[in-house]
Amino acid sequence: MSSDISPSFGENYGINERFFEHPNERPKQIIDRRDHPRLLLVAPEEIKMRIAVTVARILLGLVFFVFGLNGFLHFMPNPPPTPAAGAFFGALIGTGYMFTLVFLPQVVGGALLLLNVAMPFALTILAPVILNIILFHIYLSPVPMQLVIAFIVTALELFLAWYYRANFAPLFSSTPRQ
Repeated sequence: MSSDISPSFGENYGINERFFEHPNERPKQIIDRRDHPRLLLVAPEEIKMRIAVTVARILLGLVFFVFGLNGFLHFMPNPPPTPAAGAFFGALIGTGYMFTLVFLPQVVGGALLLLNVAMPFALTILAPVILNIILFHIYLSPVPMQLVIAFIVTALELFLAWYYRANFAPLFSSTPRQ
């Protein structure tokens, strides 16, 4: 072993004990499962963010998957609608296809979120659905508890969209991608 190579792993990669005042502040070591595995160091803040994203993803996915399926299977009772909401639902049912158009994206988006597949696509599918839910509860069915739940769902969507903002950046670019 040569004298210019330190025996400690952390010293080889610039990780020195003096930079971490508390043992819990040390980066967690995880194994990279790519073609050429390597040891990755993940800061505690990144671990907390990944946990928050996973919780938000699962909560949002469950909400849309379960309530989307309920639109087809009717396994949960719905509260009685206000007259304006009843007229709105009557018009949707009268078309013959709008209920499918409303609930199918919810099931697909919720399933994608739960499976952690195509997250930006799932968030894009669910964005107009969430906007419709907010507007429905503001104008047609202003029940305070349902409106609070709608705002929580909106906050989860916005948090996930912020986390995946790099995936949405090309949509707002004025220059075409090469």
